[in-house]
Formats: sequence, C-alpha cells, structure tokens
Amino acid sequence: MNTTASRSTLLASANEALQRGDAAAALAALDQAALRGERSVDHCIARAVALRVVGDLAGGVAALDEALAIDPMNLLARVSKGFLLERLGRPRAAAKAYRAALESAPPEHLVPASLRGGLERARAAVAEDADGMQAFLAEQVAEVRARFTGQTPERFDEALAIMAGKQQPVVQRPLMLHYPELPPITFYERALFPWLETLEVATPIIQRELAAVLEHRQGDFHPYVDYPPDAPLNQFAELNRSPKWSSLFLWRDGARNDRACEACPETAALMDTLPLAHQPGFAPTVVFSALQPHTRIPTHTGSTNTRLLAHLPLLLRGPARFRVGNHERVWRMGEAWVFDDTIEHEAWNDADELRVILIIDVWNPFLSEAEKALINAMFLAARAYRDAP
Repeated sequence: MNTTASRSTLLASANEALQRGDAAAALAALDQAALRGERSVDHCIARAVALRVVGDLAGGVAALDEALAIDPMNLLARVSKGFLLERLGRPRAAAKAYRAALESAPPEHLVPASLRGGLERARAAVAEDADGMQAFLAEQVAEVRARFTGQTPERFDEALAIMAGKQQPVVQRPLMLHYPELPPITFYERALFPWLETLEVATPIIQRELAAVLEHRQGDFHPYVDYPPDAPLNQFAELNRSPKWSSLFLWRDGARNDRACEACPETAALMDTLPLAHQPGFAPTVVFSALQPHTRIPTHTGSTNTRLLAHLPLLLRGPARFRVGNHERVWRMGEAWVFDDTIEHEAWNDADELRVILIIDVWNPFLSEAEKALINAMFLAARAYRDAP
C-alpha cells in the first residue's frame, strides 16, 4: 500500500468519524496513524477535537500544543487552545492563548469565515482579561498610592493601563523627520511656554477678527485636506476637498499670507511677538481650523518632532474633544495647550455648530539654538536634493 495514501486514509477516517459524532472511532484511527509515525498539524487538531468531544479538555490542549510545535502560526490551533482553556476555567491562560492568536492573525479580509467568530471571542476575552488585570493592579498598589496621596503622577496611571494591556505605549510617528532623544510627550507642561498666557489673554481680540472674516470673507476658507487625484486618501477620503474641515492660513509652510494677515491685523501682530518655529519653506504654520458640526478628524500624525503645535480655541458652541496618544481632553475657551503632533491624534466636534481653533507651530523646547539652525539647514538641503532631476 502507498504510504502517503495510507496516511491520508487514516486522517480521513478520523474526520469522517468526527462528523458522525463517533469520537472513539476517530481517536482509534488517529492512534493507529501515530503508531505509523504520522504526526501533522491536521492530525493534532483532529485529536484535539475528538478529545474535546469525549470530555478530555486537558488532553485537547496538549494535542493543540503539539500542533503549534509543528506550526506556531496556525491560527485554528491558537483559537481552539484559547477556547479549551476557557472551558477548563483558566481565563488568564485562555487570554494569553487568544492574544497570541490575535497577534498571528492575518488582516481581517484574509481571515477564513470559519475563524471570524473565534477571533471575535478572542478579542472579547483579551479585553476582559485586560480589565481584570487593570483592576487587580490598581488594588495591589492602592496601599502604596495612599502613602503618596497627591503625589502620583498621571503617567503612572497610564503605565498601569499599558501593563494591563488597556492602552498602547505612546510613540512618535513623524512623516518627515524623527529627531533623536526628544521625549514622546503628548501634552507639554505649560511652564515651558510662558507666552501661552499672552495668547490666551488675546482670545477676545482674535475672536473679533475671526468673526469678521467668517461674516464677510467666508470664501477665504478652503478645505484643509486637498490631496491630488493620484494620492491615496486612506482615512481622509471623507474629508478630502470637503468643507467639513476648512482652514484659513495666516502663515503656511513658512510663508506669510498677506491677504489673511491684513484681514486680521491684530492677530498677525500678536503672532510676530511669539516664538514661532521659523523654518524657511517649512514653518511656521498659523491657521484658523474650522470643523463643521458632528465631524471627526481621523487619526493622523505630523511631519517632525522638532516642532510642536499650540491650539487656542476661538469658537466653541458645544462639546468638542481632542485626543493625543492615550490622553483625551475637551477644549475650553481661554485655555491653550501645546502637544506633539507626531503622536497619533484625532479630533471631534460633537456640537451642533461650527468649531474653530487657532493652530500655531512652535519649536520643541528641548532643542538648542544650534540645533534649530542645523535642522533648518538640513531641511533646506533635503528639499534641494529631492527637487533635483
């Protein structure tokens, strides 16, 4: 008898027995195959199914471990192992197995239909485990926290959530330049930007000029997202060339917009007194950013961590939110902030009316004057290189 045919016949016999509900016959066929030295992922998975049917869940887990020893990336074996561990009353071990399944899973559209339900259960189990671990960690550190009442920094709670798997570490993803050793801070401490108070005090002046522009020169606002026809739109498909998110630039990529500055002379004069990030051909950008009601700006990142963005709210007629990394805030009139836009961020206007903020480019405060000059020279050199034929 042909050896290969014999092996496939025994496995087929086992699978046929399982379809009939005869787990004992399936195990007998698989035992015979094992005696002949047959050991494949399919054999191990079939054995795990048969053992589950007869109630030997621990044996089923062992069979799946054999399958994974042969093929560590086998998605069916990983999902099945998580399921059996749950049935055994081992939720933490199940979550570990499910987490491994999710990490090895292909993109959603490539997942076989037969496994999509299993992956949904895996996601739910992993989320439940993260909730449980977060609560457990918080309980265990409560006594130590109590000894330092009022001294626990916000970043500790973020670290606890990261350890539990509830949040992901914050990373910088600049589109152009990542400058080494600049910290990945979401919202920066105000003390690093003493001019923020000057900007906040000027809110009524800027609001008055903005109101005049909105009333008489609404046409000066243009879609913030304006990709060429051959560019991949990705998450910005809905907003590309759309008035849902529009803008009026006072400065753009280092060039002053005289028409806009003439319409807002006091705002423009104030900008001249602030330490903007001047990079010829690149920065600063000073822009009124207008978001229509019930509109979301999807997650995205900026060009370089050498410069940061300041936000000053000007028109808030209802709730509006902003997230940077793991931190979400709501805009409040008269309160400005500075953040690192190379960290993933997104915004929502949950109100029934228009939301407008002023966005300003500023240098990262951890750069020296020498570094700023060198960075400017490097940016100009990079542009010259890329523009050359």
